[in-house]
Amino acid sequence: MSRAEAAVRPVRALWTLGLLRSELTMTFRRWRTLALLAVLTGVPVLIGIAVKIETSDGSGVGGGGGEGSAGPAFIAQITNNGLFLVFTSLAATLPFFLPMSVGVIAGDAIAGEANAGTLRYLLVAPAGRTRLLLTKYATTMAFCLVATLAVAVSALITGAILFPLGDLVTISGTTIGFGEGLWRAFLIALVVAASLLGIAALGLFVSTLTGSGIAAMATTVGLLITVQILDQIPQLHAIQPYFFSHHWLSFADLMREPVYWTDLVKNLEIQALYAAVFGSAAWARFTAKDITA
Repeated sequence: MSRAEAAVRPVRALWTLGLLRSELTMTFRRWRTLALLAVLTGVPVLIGIAVKIETSDGSGVGGGGGEGSAGPAFIAQITNNGLFLVFTSLAATLPFFLPMSVGVIAGDAIAGEANAGTLRYLLVAPAGRTRLLLTKYATTMAFCLVATLAVAVSALITGAILFPLGDLVTISGTTIGFGEGLWRAFLIALVVAASLLGIAALGLFVSTLTGSGIAAMATTVGLLITVQILDQIPQLHAIQPYFFSHHWLSFADLMREPVYWTDLVKNLEIQALYAAVFGSAAWARFTAKDITA
């Protein structure tokens, strides 16, 4: 390797890190992003207050629910242990609020730059289209993690303030210590964040198809709603396991003793498949696209 090549590689690596840092800073400083995070952190507070008010007379939480529904199964236990507010809040936000927020960020990733007229500037050497696309996806993945942790931390703080903490009973009926429960809550948050990678890749692909950020965001959210509806139609049971949202609530299996891994692994496999397919489609579209803005 020549001296020139050796010098170029560190420069490109530094440029990539600088580009990623710039994207992260820009994304998390936007009022839209801050507003999305504020809404997400407000959901656990509202759930906690609602449960506290409903149980203030000593009665239990209405609406029970069985093991098939993670939200109701967890919400009935909140008054016994505030840590269950973390699980309930993630179950409440995962079907729509979290993926909608990710869809907004991913949909605006490329289309928003084109609409603002800054895309051509970002593509100047040594950035390149592939590096820019990877940076955009990495930023969206970072938002997936931050948004999920924001819900979890807000729920943990609210649960600690409003309800007692301590050993907790798993879905299987066994008792685990608070430290073990806290660790499982962290693992669940990571699984939920990973569950959003499929919709993130889909949104990024849609973002490469149009020059309008609003159109890309609306299309991504529209696809999310459509898939959620189709996942509830019994006649489509044969293809429903291949929907990116079908195994989202499998994170509840981490609260079993022993842990059920089958659906958890299927969920992660589906997310990896969507990320690979739509990530490749986004790359193919973006690298061949005429950039006029």
